Amino acid sequence: MDFLLGALKAAAEPTRLRLLALCAHGELTVSDLTHILGQSQPRVSRHLKMMLDAGLLHRFREGTWAHFRIAETGPSAELARTLVDMIPVDDPTLTLDLERLEQIKRVRAEAAAAYFRENASRWDRIRSLHVAEREVEDALLRLLPDRSVDDLLDVGTGTGRMLELFGPRIARGVGVDLSREMLAVARAHLERAGLRHCHVRQADMYQLPFPSASFDAVLVHQVLHYAETPGDAVAEAARVLRPGGRLLVIDFERHDVETLRADHAHRRLGFDEAEVVGWLRAVGLRPGPAVRLPGSPLTVLVWPADRLGGTADRRPLALATGDTP
Repeated sequence: MDFLLGALKAAAEPTRLRLLALCAHGELTVSDLTHILGQSQPRVSRHLKMMLDAGLLHRFREGTWAHFRIAETGPSAELARTLVDMIPVDDPTLTLDLERLEQIKRVRAEAAAAYFRENASRWDRIRSLHVAEREVEDALLRLLPDRSVDDLLDVGTGTGRMLELFGPRIARGVGVDLSREMLAVARAHLERAGLRHCHVRQADMYQLPFPSASFDAVLVHQVLHYAETPGDAVAEAARVLRPGGRLLVIDFERHDVETLRADHAHRRLGFDEAEVVGWLRAVGLRPGPAVRLPGSPLTVLVWPADRLGGTADRRPLALATGDTP
């Protein structure tokens, strides 16, 4: 009961309740919150600390920046969401706060769009070399039936496209990436799509900031060709996979397009099918048949693998690609 009393006490103040409501609508920095509330940074920081200590908020660091979000896990998470839902939607103070929040989101979206415009040619050049993204996405949707996934992790999330794709099918989605610029793009996309149960974090794929066995599904989508030690990245992705969970590795089949190494920082020119299967087996996963999606000159491969020991309701790997018995 002590945690409940502490959480109620932490929320029982007008400014803190406003902060809680704002953090339920997105990930915000202290600077964002001081701008919206018109209060000093030290005062806002004190209020945030009280709610962090009570478990009503979570804080995530990205370099020198810290982002705050309503708690999604822990004993106070359900209470936090209940309190926000109890605030009248026509409350004038909250209405003004949310109007100011929308202004901040618009500025973010404009900055993200500008970054993407400046760098779009990098991705457009690569996309022109392989199969259409729609074909890749259709294969992934078949390999992860919606009934089997509550918590999904996207390693190297980039623009957040995988979270957008699977967002309507899952209870919670988390994307990680090292690039703050790409995370800004991803946040703008998720906000536009209204996927409040999906969010992104700055993190290293070799040291994921999650306990072991935290996710029902993990995606490693077009990431390994940038990796210095791709087998280690696969091992770390497997570490956070629950029993009964599924890992999908999506990357290029081995090729000889040297310009991708010189112009796009690819460390590896694709992978042999058996090479990735070996990494999956080495970390205790059960690989299924790789899905091959031919392009010109690049072919995309999807390697599915399961962590045995769970009771997830999932079709056999051999059938998940749409094949018939």
